[in-house]
Amino acid sequence: MKRTGLLCGGLVGCLLWSQQAPPRPPAVPLTAEELAVTPITPPRSGKSVTKKLFDGKTLNGWRGNPAWWSVRDGAIVGKFSDKVPTSFLFTDDNYSDFRLTLSSRMVESDNHAGVAFWGEILERPDNKWYTRGPLVVFPHASMWDYIDARGLRVLKLPAETPGQHDWVRVEILAQGNRVRTAFNGAEVMEWRETDAARIKEGPLGVQLHAWTGPQEVLYKDIAVETFPKEDRLITVRK
Repeated sequence: MKRTGLLCGGLVGCLLWSQQAPPRPPAVPLTAEELAVTPITPPRSGKSVTKKLFDGKTLNGWRGNPAWWSVRDGAIVGKFSDKVPTSFLFTDDNYSDFRLTLSSRMVESDNHAGVAFWGEILERPDNKWYTRGPLVVFPHASMWDYIDARGLRVLKLPAETPGQHDWVRVEILAQGNRVRTAFNGAEVMEWRETDAARIKEGPLGVQLHAWTGPQEVLYKDIAVETFPKEDRLITVRK
């Protein structure tokens, strides 16, 4: 039987796929030389506050489709058994410069998870909880642009790749136009936004990616530091 489904984001773009249809080629990674000549915008100034975004028991402080999101055993659960469009569970508050830490696990399906930021909530006919903005993708490190529907070119750093169904500890550090990401204590990629108009306050959103068939993704231990005091990834092992 021919398997079909919808893939959007990460390395593959957005397309109807089948066993006969190859995925879109991934975005070409940035080189260190290209990144070095991309100017860095200084971080914004503001009050630095560290707080938990998830109390481990409820979805207080979050908004999304209650049919797809719940809480179980101290984790936010995104789950469905049939077919769903790409959707997000968003924070009530908005952020510009931040350090986000969380743990995530793709329990079922070969899909990916992710975090949206610097965007806005976009309502579609079949889904009130879409976005326009960049996305950090895991467990396999990449970034996606939900404005232009394309993979973002990032500098990828050598690091061990988490398994598809393993827990991955994620740190995202966004300062000015510079975004750095670490998985499981190792820096995995860096990206810089060259269009200042796209850097703005917006909600953080954990992703439930489009898929046909059963899928379950977990998010837990979610915390944010606004206007980070330290210019480094604090989870990276020295």
